[in-house]
Order: sequence, then structure tokens, then C-alpha cells
Amino acid sequence: MEKNIQSLLIGIIKDSLKDLGLEKAFNEDLYLDIPQDSRFGDLSTNVALRLNKLLNKNPIGIAKDIATNVKKYLEKRHLTDYVREVKIEGAGFINFYLDEKYFYEQLKGIIKKGRNALKTNMGKNKRVLIEFVSANPTGPLSVAHARQAAVGDALANILDFLGFNVKREYYLNDEGNQINILGKSIELRLSELSKEKIEFPEDHYQGEYIYDIARELKSKKEEVKSISDYGVEYILKIIKKELEDFGIRFDYWYSQMYLRKSGKIKKALQFFKKKNLLYEQDGALWFKTTQFGDDKDRVVVKSDGLYTYLTPDIAYHQDKFKRGFKWLINLWGPDHHGYVNRLKAAVCAFGKDKEALSIIIVQLASIFREGKPIQMSTRRGQYITLREVLDEVGCDAARFFFLMRRTSSHLDFDLEVAKKQTSENPVYYVQYAYARISSIIRNSHIKIKNDTDLSVLKEKEEIELIKKLLQFSNILNICRSTLDPYMLTVYLQEASESFHRFYDRHRVLGQSEALTKARLSLIEATRIVIATGLELLGVSKPEKM
Repeated sequence: MEKNIQSLLIGIIKDSLKDLGLEKAFNEDLYLDIPQDSRFGDLSTNVALRLNKLLNKNPIGIAKDIATNVKKYLEKRHLTDYVREVKIEGAGFINFYLDEKYFYEQLKGIIKKGRNALKTNMGKNKRVLIEFVSANPTGPLSVAHARQAAVGDALANILDFLGFNVKREYYLNDEGNQINILGKSIELRLSELSKEKIEFPEDHYQGEYIYDIARELKSKKEEVKSISDYGVEYILKIIKKELEDFGIRFDYWYSQMYLRKSGKIKKALQFFKKKNLLYEQDGALWFKTTQFGDDKDRVVVKSDGLYTYLTPDIAYHQDKFKRGFKWLINLWGPDHHGYVNRLKAAVCAFGKDKEALSIIIVQLASIFREGKPIQMSTRRGQYITLREVLDEVGCDAARFFFLMRRTSSHLDFDLEVAKKQTSENPVYYVQYAYARISSIIRNSHIKIKNDTDLSVLKEKEEIELIKKLLQFSNILNICRSTLDPYMLTVYLQEASESFHRFYDRHRVLGQSEALTKARLSLIEATRIVIATGLELLGVSKPEKM
């Protein structure tokens, strides 16, 4: 069977709803869950329970009507060999029990096609721009920026794997008050290096890197035109190197200074003015964001003639659409939560659907050392940088650990656990499964073939492992719908656990020829799935450990 059974069943459920005249009553996305308890089938839908809220009818009765129609379609489309049973269970869940024939065929597809068997064209080449990190070039990247980098890059990888045309962008806030403060901070340190007595303001940047920039400037023979610009260039080199070592690449670096000089901010305001979406009040220029769902209108030009923070962002997002992107995804820190509605209002004012912009709020991360949290303050220079984390635990552990909690949840990163080479360390546990499989296959000296008879795989642990492997596409779909790669880290740990449990209880080599070949095929499919998952997370796949 080439097609995924989930997509076939979703289509059948939709057809069944249409037959029952319920398609208009149910306008939500249809999806299938994987029951946590395998006693309740392999796939499940709560569509009857959701219809109950709309129709105020008994969900079990609704489920029975849908299930009856579903069974007819399964017979009509010759799928009863793959779906052996459809049951109504619990409060009205429709549960599907799949036949082992389906599992064997899907497993064979992975062995035959490799990672291509796991890919889909769900995105249909839709152009997507993910903007993430976008830290002000006023200092090295913090762990908060590092978490955004890991999430944004993994999400971009997943969407690309699902058939979207994804580009990555870093928005460079290279002008404004914080850049002026950077320049003044460097100037003061230059004076200090020249033995002048200074008072260093608390709101200036106090990290050691400011001294480094000042020392380099002091050693220069020629005079620098702008200390602020020099500082930005110096820090930007640090940021780019840190991101490169973290395995992060960007397709575009977009400068706010360029945005202003290009006249695009003025053009965006003129666009709104023509649509009668601007008005003057108290000497300021206001944007009618309440017309598009915001809780109040927003100032775009202050009474002193300066732009608010929102104004360049509006022009920047208009430019993203003009560059041909259909879906914009932004990763922001929690301090930007209040900007979501106003920016979505601007997108609607451009004539775009509000869903054309997705904003992910990535919560902060706390770093622990020896059980004690490390206090952080960017201005005071008291914070753990991405560079320090990379130097201490390495890229693989850093990326995996930054992804191990939902982006909406605060993350506690334990440096000591990340350094352990034991099963207590999740990334080590997953990589060890991959290395262990690679070693078994290497030592077998048996060529794995596409036509191997897999029906000899009957043990409980074998079937559980196969089922876990076939959940991979569903997990990626969850990552897409939630815009969060977190579930992939959970899945890889579960898949590794399923493999270790299987291997600890059943020998692969030294069995009958048929069973040895079948089990080698099973672990080869496991290797392909784990390898693909690690690649999407940006984590390496060691052949030996």
C-alpha cells in the first residue's frame, strides 16, 4: 500500500460525514490520534464527540452512524485487508484496528525507499519565511536566543521535509537607541583604557566583550567613522560564528537600517493612508488596528515625528509578502507577546488572511550548574552565552536539550545531565540506539533486501517497534500543526526505547535465516527513522559510540 492509511481514513470519514449531511456542521480539521493504550486500537478519532457539541446529540449514536458508513467505504475501496476492525469505544470514540499486513507493507516501503518513504508533499511547495533569533547586535547570543535558534532551525527542517519551500531570515535591528547605547558603552571603555576616570551608567552594556571591542579600537591606527557601527560589525561576526558552530544557517540577513533608507516604511504608511486607516490625534499618527481585531488603535508616528517600534515591523512584514512569501512564521521571546494582535492586524490591513502570519512565543531557558540556577542579565553581562553552552556540552546535546520542552513552556537546561554518556542523557540514549543498530548491521555481513519476508515478525516487541516506526509521519504532522518540534524529541526517545527493549529480549543475528533477515530489515528501518529524526533536529548520527 503506497498511500498512508491515515490520509485514506480521513478521506473516508469526510465522505461518511457528507453522506450523513454532517459536513457543514463539522468544519474543523479532521485528524486521527494514536491511542496511548494499544488496547484501544492503532488510530482513533473523536469526531463524534466534537459533533455532539454542535448537534447536542448522543455522541455514541453519532459515532455508530459514522462507523457504519466508514465500514461500507472500507469494503468498497478494498481496504478491509488493512483495517481489520472499526469499534465504537468509550464516550464515542471511533477506533481503528489495523492488520499486520499493513504494518509489514509499510515497513517494506521504508526499507525500499529509505527516508523518501517518510516524506510527504503536504506543503505543495508553498513559500514560507521563518524569521527567528533576530537578536540585537549588542552582545553575544544568550541561551534564550539559542533556544529560539534550535526551535526555528528544526521547524524549518521539518516543514521543508513536508514539502514546503522554506527560507530562513534574521532581522537585524542595527539602528536605534540600543545601538546608540552600545556605541556609548564602547566609548566609555575606551576612555577608561586611556586612564580617564569615568562613571559607567547601569543601563549600558557591561560585558567583557565591550572591553575587547574597545581594546581593538584603541590598537587601530586609522580613525573609525562610527564607533556604534564598528561595534555592530564586531558583534555580528561573533553572532554569525556562534550560529555557524550551532549548525544554524540563514538564507537572508535583513537590515532595519536598509529598510528605513529604502523608503519602504513611508510607503507602508502611504498604503494605509490611501485605505483611510490612519488618523491624527494629540499630534501623533494612529493606525486603526481595532478594525482588524486589536484591542485598541496603535500609534505609528509619535508627536515628535519618530516612528514607534511597530512601524518598521509593519513595513518589514509588508516587504515579506511582496517578496512572494505566502506564509510568515516569526519566533519571538515572551517579552513580545503584546505585539501579536497589532502585527496580525497589520497583516489583515494588507489584505492578507490573519493566518498568513504565525507567531510563536518561545519561553525562556534557565541554565543550571550543579543544581543551582545561573542568574542572567544582558546589560550587566551576567549571562551564560550560547558559546559557553557549546564549549561545555557540544552542539548535539545543546540542540536536543533546547528542544526538549514545548516552546510555550519554560525550559530548565541541566549542563551536567547534558554531558553524561549514559541513558540518563536523552540525546546520548537516541544516538546510542542509532550506533548500536549500525554496529549490528555492519557485523552481520548480510545484504538487506527489499523482498525479505517480514511476516515472521510476530513477537510483541517486534510489532510494537514496527507500530512506533510508522508513527513518524504523524509526529511530523503534529509538529507542523503546533509549529513546535518538541514532539519529535519525545518520539525519538520512545522509538529508541522500543528498539532497546526489542533488542534486549530478542537476538537479531544467529537465528534462522528467514528470521535473521527479517529482524535485520526491522532494525534497518529503525535506523532510517532515527537517522531522519536526528537530521531534522540538526543532531549528528554517530556510527560508533
